[in-house]
Amino acid sequence: MERGPIAEIDLSAIAYNLRTAKKITGTGTIIAVVKADGYGHGAVEVSRRLVKEGASYLAVAYTSEAIALRHAGIKAPIIVLFDKNNIEVYFKYSLIPVVHDVKTAQSFSKEAKAGKHNVNLHIKVDTGMGRLGFNMEDIEKAMSAIGKMNFISVKGLMSHFSDAGISDRSYALMQIDSFNKARNVLAQKAKSVLCHMANSAAVMTLPESYFDAIRPGLMLYGYSPIQDTGCRIQDAGYRASCIVHHASSLKPSMTVKTKILSIRRFKKGTPVSYGRTFITARESLMAVLPVGYADGYPRVLSNNADVIIRGKRAPVSGRICMDTTMADVTEIGDVSEGDEVVLLGRQKNTAVTAFELAERAGTIPYEILTSLGNKSRRVYING
Repeated sequence: MERGPIAEIDLSAIAYNLRTAKKITGTGTIIAVVKADGYGHGAVEVSRRLVKEGASYLAVAYTSEAIALRHAGIKAPIIVLFDKNNIEVYFKYSLIPVVHDVKTAQSFSKEAKAGKHNVNLHIKVDTGMGRLGFNMEDIEKAMSAIGKMNFISVKGLMSHFSDAGISDRSYALMQIDSFNKARNVLAQKAKSVLCHMANSAAVMTLPESYFDAIRPGLMLYGYSPIQDTGCRIQDAGYRASCIVHHASSLKPSMTVKTKILSIRRFKKGTPVSYGRTFITARESLMAVLPVGYADGYPRVLSNNADVIIRGKRAPVSGRICMDTTMADVTEIGDVSEGDEVVLLGRQKNTAVTAFELAERAGTIPYEILTSLGNKSRRVYING
């Protein structure tokens, strides 16, 4: 028996979600974010499908992720968002660096001069995220300095939202205003610059941020960053009903499954799992599942989540163990060892979403997808 659950990845859903992003924005240039191994979906297979469906660029966090895509034969332009180490790798694998400071730009210029070839880079400006990027007050001086460097061509300008107008558009609009100021500065120094800022949340709420390209991540995998779309997008004043419709029609692409390892029958008053946090209140039927927190199923979901068996919900009962989880199947009744169990996704007319698990675990869907996806054995359908 192999360890861990299976993550079934529906590539046709990812393709549909990419088309949805295009419909919402009317933007043809898509920078598809496939960092963290495609948000747990497998960056190589996901990237192949996204490129086939018309993604213009791929974006990763670090060079090692980009190298893996190149080794898999993916030739699409790849933007590396954070990494400024191993600069020679950018030239070897034809990667696009994002530069956050003048010193890094100088390092790229030096390496490019040594190899006698030009490097195209994107500049990141910090408009209010407070993470990485040129400070707004330094942008004019920085652009002037970079403009004088040999073998350097600035081909892109980007920023990142702190809050893409999900609960309050005012801060996001301030960030957009700052970004426009940086655009105006850069327009005097460079031509044909690709400006991009809109992440998945901004795609849903901020048409002002679409610029030359959009940079969707989470929505490609079937989840809008916005749950309560109905009331929050109304303030945007831009095609709200259309955006709400598309947000709600995104198709989750990951289903995480396992099978019942064992069926146990317990008398009333029997403790289940570590710490006796669950004690049967009746004669009960328990399914033991071969999945635990070592497999990415969060321990905080102990006594606090449902799985789906035979199209019905079964509550997780007792503490989740390193290797196993128990679920109360008393209400389902006719279950057998080997029956399919859905931890995340849909079975018949019942679904457990990443939003639901995230809310119960006190986290965000991103963490649920990357934790389960990166710990599971992936299989791909509708390739």
